[in-house]
Amino acid sequence: MGASLSSNGSSIGPGLGDIPESCVACVFLHLTPPEICNLARLNRAFRGAASSDSVWEAKLPRNYQDLLDLVPPPERHHRSLSKKDIFALLSRPLPFDHGHKEVWLDRVTGKVCMSISAKAMVITGIDDRRYWNWIPTEESRFHTVAYLQQIWWFEVDGEVSFPFPADIYTLSFRLHLGRFSKRLGRRVCNYDHTHGWDIKPVKFEFSTSDGQQASCECCLDETEIDDTYGNHKRGYWVDYKVGEFIVSGSEPTTQVRFSMKQIDCTHSKGGLCVDAVFIVPSDLRERKRRGILK
Repeated sequence: MGASLSSNGSSIGPGLGDIPESCVACVFLHLTPPEICNLARLNRAFRGAASSDSVWEAKLPRNYQDLLDLVPPPERHHRSLSKKDIFALLSRPLPFDHGHKEVWLDRVTGKVCMSISAKAMVITGIDDRRYWNWIPTEESRFHTVAYLQQIWWFEVDGEVSFPFPADIYTLSFRLHLGRFSKRLGRRVCNYDHTHGWDIKPVKFEFSTSDGQQASCECCLDETEIDDTYGNHKRGYWVDYKVGEFIVSGSEPTTQVRFSMKQIDCTHSKGGLCVDAVFIVPSDLRERKRRGILK
């Protein structure tokens, strides 16, 4: 019943090479960028459709021009780039604000993600080496984290203004209990300064320019069983979700202010690494957590 399909266009019947490029492009609109790139190797029609501006423009956020404005001047030849090349360019981290913040497109979904380094935050006592130190590391996308040795008043604040595309976003802090290093090629952690995080919770919160707010409290050194980290969270990078906010797209720019603090001065605390704040689409964060996306 019906002719069989083949990729070499044999006399048995029509093959994949006989499918019009415009039809292939319509199919590609429903596939992810990695899937499109894999199928482009099949034949000329698929390769042509995989380079179509109409296909890749559908994968870009509506305000991708705002992201292009962050491209460094030496690379600002994007007016001559295809939409596929623009997607590839924006899938790389684009630094801004003196390199302390980065924004990029997720390679699978094309959604906008952002990270904000501890260097871009206001940290109480950061200039006093009795309390804080900057540690170079390959474990941070910014290659540096703030390490707290000991302090009584713990407070970290930050903000960002950005034209986020319409979506639901999750804001989280990336923290690590203990000071880590490499010794003889192995990762080792030192907890000599780690104390005080099991006495009172840290309060995380954020607010947006349109009045949305979220907050939560968490003991960083809790001893309860955790599904991901076992009996405690020492020695691991942990993402502490603060909450979600909605961008409707009606505002040109969304301002987000965020903080974490533990200002009970009845006890000191220390031995904590502060890496960054992440703002990512909520569905993307959940899918990555479940291992659907890598």
